[in-house]
Amino acid sequence: MGLLKDRIIQEGIVLDETVLKIDSFLNHQIDPKVMKEIVREFYDHFKNEGVTKVFTIEASGIAPAIMTAIEFDVPMLFAKKTEPSTLKNQAHYETQVHSFTKDKTSRVIVSKEYLQAEDKVLIIDDFLARGQASLGLVDLVRQAGASVAGVGICVEKSFQDGRQNLESEGIDVYSICRINSLKDNQVHFAPGH
Repeated sequence: MGLLKDRIIQEGIVLDETVLKIDSFLNHQIDPKVMKEIVREFYDHFKNEGVTKVFTIEASGIAPAIMTAIEFDVPMLFAKKTEPSTLKNQAHYETQVHSFTKDKTSRVIVSKEYLQAEDKVLIIDDFLARGQASLGLVDLVRQAGASVAGVGICVEKSFQDGRQNLESEGIDVYSICRINSLKDNQVHFAPGH
């Protein structure tokens, strides 16, 4: 993925050896050209998986997820971190998710109305660090009796154990851009990424 890598090199800010800030084009301000290229790669990788729904967690996964759902021509669903009044008396699935970046654990929920046993769900997120957000979404999918088509990640921090955690659950993980390290205030990409 040339465009995403180029933008990371040009605009990415290494905050420390575990945190990369790419707010200017991916998860605060969104560059639609970068997103379009990301979505094309997700589609090419998962197009034969029978995807019926794209699933993410609010908020930074919503942009790549909605655009991926458009490409697959399926609904996009996102797990909520707070329970809105509209879900107070409705049946829902819930799980706990720890955010590496925010160092906070959140209860996330999704209405049972929108996640069914017959769904084949593609999980999409902006970053993969330890995999907790994706594993939480996998848990919600499995609670519904649905199946996981795979997990698509925009930027993977390969020096953390997210990929291993997901693959140990039998999940196909496809990352557009893989980073080996953030040492010396520089982004070091995995070979071929």
